[in-house]
Formats: sequence, structure tokens, C-alpha cells
Amino acid sequence: MDYFLDVVLPIPLEKLFTYKISQAEADFIQEGMRVAVPFGKSKIYTALAYRVHQNAPEAYEPKEIYQILDEQPVVTQVQLKHWEWVAKYYMCTLGEVIRSALPSAFMLESETLVLPNKNADVDEAELTDDEFLIFEALQHQTALKISEVSDIVDKKNVLKLINTLVHKGVVLQKEELYEQYKPKLVRYVKLSEQYDEGEQLAELLNELTRAPKQSQVVLSLFQIKSKKSNKPIAVSELEEASGASRAVIKALIDKNILQEYHIRKDRVEFDERSEASKHVDLNEYQHQALQNINQGFDDGKPVLLHGVTSSGKTEVYVKLIQKCLEEGKQALYLLPEIALTSQLINRLRHYFGHQVSVYHSKYSIHERVEVWNNVLNRAEKAQIVIGARSSLFLPFTDLGLVVVDEEHENSFKQFDPAPRYHARDAAVVLAALHKANIVLGSATPSIESMFNAKTQKYGYASIAHRFGDVLMPDINLVDIKEATRKRRMKGHFSEILIKAITEALEEGEQIILFQNRRGFAPVVECTTCGHVAQCPNCDVSLTYHQRRNQLRCHYCGYHMALQQACLACGSPTLDNKGFGTEQIQQELGQLFPNVSVGRMDLDTTRGKFAYEKIISSFENQEMDILVGTQMVTKGLDFRNVSLVGIMNADSMLNFPDYRAHERSFQMLTQVAGRAGRTQKRGKVLIQTYNPYHQILQQVTTNSYDKMFKEQFYEREQFKYPPLVRLIRITLKDKDFNKLNEAADWLAGSLRNVLGSNILGPEYPPVARIRRDYLKNILIKIPRKQPLAQTKNSIKRIEKSFNAISKYKSVRLVYNVDHI
Repeated sequence: MDYFLDVVLPIPLEKLFTYKISQAEADFIQEGMRVAVPFGKSKIYTALAYRVHQNAPEAYEPKEIYQILDEQPVVTQVQLKHWEWVAKYYMCTLGEVIRSALPSAFMLESETLVLPNKNADVDEAELTDDEFLIFEALQHQTALKISEVSDIVDKKNVLKLINTLVHKGVVLQKEELYEQYKPKLVRYVKLSEQYDEGEQLAELLNELTRAPKQSQVVLSLFQIKSKKSNKPIAVSELEEASGASRAVIKALIDKNILQEYHIRKDRVEFDERSEASKHVDLNEYQHQALQNINQGFDDGKPVLLHGVTSSGKTEVYVKLIQKCLEEGKQALYLLPEIALTSQLINRLRHYFGHQVSVYHSKYSIHERVEVWNNVLNRAEKAQIVIGARSSLFLPFTDLGLVVVDEEHENSFKQFDPAPRYHARDAAVVLAALHKANIVLGSATPSIESMFNAKTQKYGYASIAHRFGDVLMPDINLVDIKEATRKRRMKGHFSEILIKAITEALEEGEQIILFQNRRGFAPVVECTTCGHVAQCPNCDVSLTYHQRRNQLRCHYCGYHMALQQACLACGSPTLDNKGFGTEQIQQELGQLFPNVSVGRMDLDTTRGKFAYEKIISSFENQEMDILVGTQMVTKGLDFRNVSLVGIMNADSMLNFPDYRAHERSFQMLTQVAGRAGRTQKRGKVLIQTYNPYHQILQQVTTNSYDKMFKEQFYEREQFKYPPLVRLIRITLKDKDFNKLNEAADWLAGSLRNVLGSNILGPEYPPVARIRRDYLKNILIKIPRKQPLAQTKNSIKRIEKSFNAISKYKSVRLVYNVDHI
């Protein structure tokens, strides 16, 4: 009887692929194991076992699998269900979800090897010089990698050459899999067992009197052993204690005086802290919120926790996590920014010791594999996982609680590549699959979540007072239009802001300045002819970065040196328009020369520990002023910040997006919340050209309810979420005319099937990125209309679209719940 295996390949193809397996393999393979399978002419892929069955495929002759890579499944059944939901809901393929979810080290790569053909009778005279070099090298080696062939003939592209040799029968090609993950092994030493008796030991020390360095190593080993009481002693530790080199220790190992052994260790180890404090004191408002949350959990609902900034939401989460751990279950704590994890790790480790693991994209592939395995095996050190959105995909076996902190953040939405999922919504589904509790927390909840709470789809809890009855910050608007007219501006600083900074510095307090644009200036313009330096690949102006003296594109990474003269007319009259964090930092240096100023944006946080360094040095008051983009707005807790300055609130308000006002309110309220988190009342100054704007007025009075009502009313009028669902289809192509034609065809077909709720096709604000022209079609789906049916209709239209040969090169990108 024949057995077959359906596998999911990590490539963007809709269907599963079937391979032939033996009965023994069919008995051994479980759903969620990795198998290596041949695909195409010569490629080997790591695929995920999906289902064993006995139905042979009709369309093709199934190949046999290459090898089974696991003894136990690395992906659980609940995970697969969740990934299938993500693929279906966000209109992508299961292969794309797997490619995104699994650490890349699990995806074994195949490498082409070139082998000599031992049966071939080769006439050397017929070979070219390059072919002969490879033939000769293979007389001395069993196989060559592609990179080695490249080095031998000193050419980058050697595939054509190898194909010629294969054709001539001189060489053979073979695909070999290699594992990317290598466990970290630490070297340890101990005294050989023959010296356990006192006499032999005395004899040994007597012998070593002529080798003082070796004698010192043995004595140091005893000293460490007496302190550590039977704990293993690492070679590096012995080296440090004895002051001897590795060569001395190696000599003792060679003499069989010391024995060497290895222990496998995780790459990320937090300091052991035995005195984890389990005690958390809650005030009456937090107690009430905790009761309301538990009431929501009893009703089987997700719960929205609406707590003002600095109200102590983290302590409420800690209580919920404690209860979850007491029940023997795992907890997941989702954060929007990696920057937040470093502060939160310390706080959670204070309560839970070494039970906390961290998972995000700044970790190396090896570190991610280790966290994955710890979660899968329910290791004690992975009872609580803190992570950014990718930690949703970890193999939880018994998840009891999910906390989504700062749930309103749009960083939870993945934009590129697919799956373009929203971590908050995917977390709600994950919790439902595990029958776990989920709490969404924010000082400024998204309108969707608040709508769900008001319609009782979610439970609701609120904390309206700051912890310790600290006053909410005093928020004032500064009219820079008036200040500019009266010439009361120094650079981009109003007199009021300068005065407030001076007072805060005199009192030894710290300041955060927020400007939501990195670089020095977003536009460099010629004042003679008006020419602006543009990116050749995208429809945007190049941003000037002073530190590197470069003009850079923030979309595709293109950069060029700053020109001394205009590229159009040759005039040297170049002027900067607008300002970014770099310019603010420079101006502060001129206004306050003796003050330490730090900067936190994408340019300064590229390294693995860059976030941590900036945050800890600001916490330790090594910096007086921190200038930053939206990274500084997200839930960071600095005790000594008394003043927050927002350099220009208008750029956010005037953004072409239906969420611009909601986002501005959230961001301004969040950044204001960094001020005055201890007894002294904080101060917030918002510089704007339009101080009478309704959103700015609502921020100053902290009127979330007013903002919600107004925004909800507008969305009712113009049919936007949460009253409808949105699917945005982006068409991409390098040919401008073909793109327009294709977009019109697709929009027409969608209107024929779905009616009038189709907007577009329309160019986005940036209509060309990385040489691809873009056009958007927006589909509005009323709540009453079945979503699954609508998506199926769109997919059917896509099949017809793909069948038109003229539009083959046009790519479609789906963004469900476009945010």
C-alpha cells in the first residue's frame, strides 16, 4: 500500500504538495515535523509535514522526500490552526506565514556541490582554461562548493561554466543540506579522577613545582571549587582567576592532569536572581480594575484596560501573570516596540526571577531557536515570554494569558512582507484557540477596541487616576505662527520652550523633546531655481543626514553625498526646508552648550543593544535631554522627566489618512505621559501653527471620550472602520501605462461583482517606490456583508486577472484591515 505526505513549502504558492513516503516513514512522521523535500529541477526545501494519507496525486508523479529532519514536531497543532487562520484572514498563503513565523535557522538551506564524474573519460584538450582549472582541482578534492569554484576561476557568476561541465559529463552536481543552527557549547575543566586521593594530589603538586604557571592553574582550580561547591568551572573563568594563558591550560589537559568537557548553554542568559519579589501592592483603583478584568475573563471575553499614562497598568498585568503561573500555564506579553522590552524585562524579572524569556527581531537566529525550543519544551525559563509581534508565532503548548500592551500602536501591524497581519487581532484569535485570557491595555485605546468594548464584545476596565495620586501633566499649546511673526523664535524653539528647558535644567530635571522625523532636514532646495534633490527610485525628496553628510531616501535606502551646488542650475544657493531630530540636537548644542543631549531614532538604534544603552544612560541621568521620534512615546518610564516638548504637532495632523487625527491624539497623549511621573507635576509644551485645532484642544484637556465621539461620528458619515471593514489592494509594476490599464480592469471587475463600495484606483501619496509604480484600490465591506464570501469573490477575480498575459508582471498586494 502506498503512503503519501502533504507538505507546506515556505514559498508563496496556494496549494499543498504531495510526496511519496514508505510505511515506516508514514508511521514515524507527525504533523508539524520538518522534512527536506526536492522541489523543481535541483532545489531542496525544508517543508512542514501537514498530513499523511493514501491518495495519490492525479496531476503529477510524486517524488520521494529527501530526509526527515526532526524526531518530534517543532510546530504544534494549535500553531498550525492559528497560521491557517492568519493566511485565510489576511489573504496570503500558508507558506508565507510559515516563512515569517519559523526562525530562519529552522529552514535548512541547500548548497550545490560540484563532484568529479569518476566514470567519465575526459579529453583534457577539449576543455577551456577555466574548465581545466576546475577539473584539476577536483582531482585533489572530493567536492567543491559554488563559492570555491568562483574563487578558483576568479569570476562571480560561474553557473554557466558548471552547466557546460555537467553537459560535457566532466562533473556531477549534488544538493547538500546544511543546518544553520549550531548550539553554543561552553568549555569546562575538572581535575582528572586519578588525583582524587590525597597522596596522588600531593605528588602532583610536588611535580609541578618546576612549572610554576601550571601549579598556579591547579591551585586556582581548588580555590574556585571551594567557593562554587561542585558547580562546573569554565575554562575562561579558570584563565581569569589564575592569570595563565590558554596554552598553559591546554598543556595540563594534554598531560591528562585536567579533563576537558563541554556543556550546551543558551546564548541569552539573564543574571540569576533568586530573590524575585512576588509581592505587588495595588491601590484601590488598580484593585477595582483587576476585579473588572477578572469579571470579563469569567464571561469569556477579551478585556480592554483603559488606564491613563502612569496609572500602574504594569502592576495589574503582573497580578494577572502571577495567577496564570500559579495555574501552571504560560503567559505572553506583547509589546509594540523592541525599545520597551529592555525596561520591562528588568521590571518583570524583579517579580518573576529567571522565568522570563525575550523574543524579537534584534535577536540572532541562534538565540531565537533557543527561545523557540524552550517555549516548546515548557522550560522554566520560558514561562513568560516578552516580545514584539513575531512572538505570537511561538509554539505555546499551554497558554493561559496574553497581554497586549499599548494595543493602539500601529507598530503591531506588519506591512511588508506578507503576512500583513495585525498582532493585536491575531493575538485575540490565538487566545481563543488556547482558551486563554487576553487583556488589551492602553492609555489611548484604538477606536476599534473601544467600539468593541462599548458594544460589549470586549470586557472593559479603567484606571482614571495616576499611581500615587500624581497629577496629570499640565499641557500648554504654544502658537509658533504668532511667535514667528513677533520674531520670538530661536531656530525651531519658541521663547516659552527655551525658558521651560532652562528652568528644568536648573532644577536638575530631565527633558524629552519629540519630533516625528529623523535626519537633519527632509528637503534640500535650491533657492535660485527651486530644484529639490529627488530619489531616482522613489517619488520622494532625499532627506539630509548631517552626521554622514549624505542625502538619503527613507524608502529604498538610496544615498548620495550632499552636493555643494544645485544639480539643475549649478548655483551654490542650497537651503534646508523642514527639520528632523538631528537638527534639533544641533540647535540644542548651540543653545545649551554644557548640556548632554542624546538622540533616539532609527539611525541611532541600529545595533543589537543600542536601545538598551540609550534608555539606561537616560535612566541613569547621564543625559539631560533626549530628542526622539515616536520611539520615545511608547510606554517608557523615566522618573526624573519633568518637561516634554513637542516640536511641531501639525505634521501629524495634516497627514493624508483617515486615522491621522486619532493617531495624533494617541501620540501626543502618550508623549505627554512621559512627564511628571513622580510627585512633582510634569509640564508639556506643544508647539503648533494651529492651536485651535480640536484634537490639540482635546489633548490639553485629556478628553479621550470627546475625541472618540467626534472621530466615531466622522467615520459613520464617511463609512470607515470600525463600521466597515477595509481591504486595500495595491498594484505594482515598473511600466506606468500597463499599471494604469491593469488597475482600471481590476477596479471595473470588482465593481461588477461587489457593487459601489470600491474606491479608486488612486495613486498613494508616494506613487513610486523602488522603481515600482503603485496604485491602490480600496474595498469597503459593510459589517452585514459576509467577509469570507467577499474574499472568495476577490480571489476569483484575481485568478481571471492573472490569466491575462499582458498583466503577468503586475503584482497584487492585499492589505486586510488596512491601517
